This record gives sequence, C-alpha cells and structure tokens, in this order.
Amino acid sequence: MPDNHNTEHPMAGGGKTVYGASVGILMLDTIFPRIPGDFGNAATWPFPVMYRVIRGASPHRVVRERADGLLDAFIESGKQLVADGVDGLTTTCGFLSLFQDELARAVDVPVAASSLMQVPMVEKLLPPGKRVGVMAVSRENLTPDHLAAAGAALDTPIVGTETGREFFHFIMENRPTMNVSACRLDLLDAGRQLVSDHPDVGAVVLECTNMGPYAPELRRELGIPIFSGISFISWFQSGLLPREYNGITADPRHLAG
Repeated sequence: MPDNHNTEHPMAGGGKTVYGASVGILMLDTIFPRIPGDFGNAATWPFPVMYRVIRGASPHRVVRERADGLLDAFIESGKQLVADGVDGLTTTCGFLSLFQDELARAVDVPVAASSLMQVPMVEKLLPPGKRVGVMAVSRENLTPDHLAAAGAALDTPIVGTETGREFFHFIMENRPTMNVSACRLDLLDAGRQLVSDHPDVGAVVLECTNMGPYAPELRRELGIPIFSGISFISWFQSGLLPREYNGITADPRHLAG
C-alpha cells in the first residue's frame, strides 16, 4: 500500500474547484470606475480573490432602499462562491451590515459583510476619551439599524459625502466616469468636517469600499488612524489563509529551539 505520509511523495487533498482564493466578494451591480484601492479592482488585493456580481443590486437599491428584496440573491451567490472554493465572504458595500447575520447563518464559512464591523474593535484600541468616527457615502441613509447590525454604538459620529462635488454622485448615480481629483477633495472635506464636529474622534472607519484609494491621504491630513474595508478584509484573509514563514509548519521538529 502507498504511504500517504511519505514526505518525498506527499498527497494533496481536494474537495473544491478553486484553491488559494480564500476571500469571496459579493459585488454590487455597477458600471462606475473601480480604481486601484477599490474593492472591485482585483489589483487592489495582495492575494487572490473571487468575485460574483449580484444582478440588480444597484447602489441606489442597496443604500437608499436597504437592499430590499436582495437577501436571497446574496445568499445564493454566497453559497456558490463557497461551493467553488472560498473560505470566507465579504461584500462591496458597508450598508450590507444589514445582511451580516442572515449571510452568516446561510453559509458554512466566516462572513465579514461590512467595514462597519471594525468600529467596535477599533474603539477598544483607542485611549480613554476617544472614539471612532465613520465616513459613509450617505449620512442620511446610514441608520441605527446598520450600526447595530455591525455591533457599533448607535451614537457613533458619522459624516457623509452628499454635499460633495463628485464622490457621492458617481456612486449613487452609477456613472461610467469619475473625476478622481474631485473625489479626493470630497473625502478630505468630509474627514475634516468629521474631526471638526467631533474633536473626540481618535480614529476613522471608512464605510464605503470605494474610499480605499484615499485612505493614505486621509491619514496624512487628519493625523489619526484610518481603517478601510481593505484593512478589514486583509485582516480577515490573514486568518482564513495564514501566511507561511520560510516553509515552517506545525511539525514540532521546526519549532524546537
């Protein structure tokens, strides 16, 4: 009989279709540009990901209509990604915190539906007297229900981008073009407003997965930590597929000394 433990001829396990892409991303149905740093740009990630678009899940429907009628489509697409081989699921909109519990119950892998789930974790990192503020695509539509679903305090300070030049409009109107410079100015304005209105804000969580490209400049401008969806899912992926270090494994022979 063959020796399955022979290190010269190791046996590989199977059971799924795709390997190495541990994060599955449930995408809104959009045509707006997704530049590097955006969830929907595959070049953003330092690791492979798998995408599935939820047809009909427009920004308007998800943000303004609370993704009404879309839960089953998200669950079915999540199940398909898991069947194909992902080890965890996320989405491309922080407003989908509303689906966190239902998605987690429906699939047999971890689910990180919303960047807002970082809020309570980051809050515990801050000095006494400091709290987390949130930058969202829409302040008006981000309700206590969204915060509660993410485990965030209901009095979390929030600023939106509704009054800006470009960012809110290219997303919510699903425009095929965007002015990157105008988006940058919108987010810097929103960040400055957030810390001006709430001086006790000691860190910012970016709700919107399209805000990732601007996180470095926000950090420089505001002088406080900025946590994006990219930071959240990079942490998430590091648990789904821990990094190997120089081929060291759990073999006790590698851990001695």
